[in-house]
Amino acid sequence: MASTSEKETSNSLYRQWQILSRLSTGKWMGTRELQQQLQREGIDISLRTIQRDLNQIAQRFPIESNKTVPQGWRWCSDAPIQSLPHMTSSQAVTFMMVEEHLKHLLPPSLVSEINPWFDAARRSLLEQNHVKQWVNRVRIVPSSQPLIPPTVDQEAQQAIYEALLQDRQLECVYQSRTHAGEEKSYILNPLALVQKGAVIYLICTRHDKNAIQTFALHRFRAAKVLDSRTVHQNDFHLDDYIESGALGFRVDYQKPTENIELKLTMNGKTVHFFEESALSRDQVIEKFTDNLYQVRASLPFTSQLVWWLRGFGKKLLQIEPESVANAVYETAVES
Repeated sequence: MASTSEKETSNSLYRQWQILSRLSTGKWMGTRELQQQLQREGIDISLRTIQRDLNQIAQRFPIESNKTVPQGWRWCSDAPIQSLPHMTSSQAVTFMMVEEHLKHLLPPSLVSEINPWFDAARRSLLEQNHVKQWVNRVRIVPSSQPLIPPTVDQEAQQAIYEALLQDRQLECVYQSRTHAGEEKSYILNPLALVQKGAVIYLICTRHDKNAIQTFALHRFRAAKVLDSRTVHQNDFHLDDYIESGALGFRVDYQKPTENIELKLTMNGKTVHFFEESALSRDQVIEKFTDNLYQVRASLPFTSQLVWWLRGFGKKLLQIEPESVANAVYETAVES
């Protein structure tokens, strides 16, 4: 049976380990903030004890104080990266949410490196009942009809991710979207990955063409990383590409960068939706009568927009320009 002295030593080591694991390299951590974090973990400790622990820790580990009152502490800038076998509640929750929502967007080689952290997060949350409830109380719900993700060839996916990670070209076999399902071979320059709904797309250029294209990951039948470097387009920026509406799949391919001036006429009940969530930054809502409004916005003309407008049904009394109205009504007829 452990003596009182041994228990005190064990408790001190555990407490100091908890303190040490909360210090970062850049940000100063105050003793009051440390006390609050430790109390959330069920460790009742005074500020004086924390300060004494920190002074003791500083004799063994490369941590420093800013000498202010109250003092702040952090790892020294030249301290080696520490890999402490402990994970705080906030770190555990973050890793669990990364695993659930972002793991499929990480290269398998990176996932294998951080799998131990995912395991540590699960173990840590089992010991912290009050914190693990956060994971059970947070969900991401799609705004459109939820779909089961298509099956992706794992070997092809790994090659695609590695090519993007290593900035190398990709040789692949890709199945077209047509019913015939024709398979073609390409050499691609991977530029980016984007998830849209249940589908992940590779943004790339073909070796024999400069145009930027999107390839759905689940249509790759085979892929191999080449030794040759990716040929980049100097004017390509992922955020600008997404903002252009390219991933909404533009209806008018003759004008790939032009926006339309959309005008929607509706009643007062419907206009509240646009007051809460605008279509664009330049959106304007004009009141015609007590119960008649027009929403005007400049945005890309995409198939995504067409299907979204289709969801309003008869609530939209008029749609302009005519090209958009025709696309919406044709979609309704074909449905």
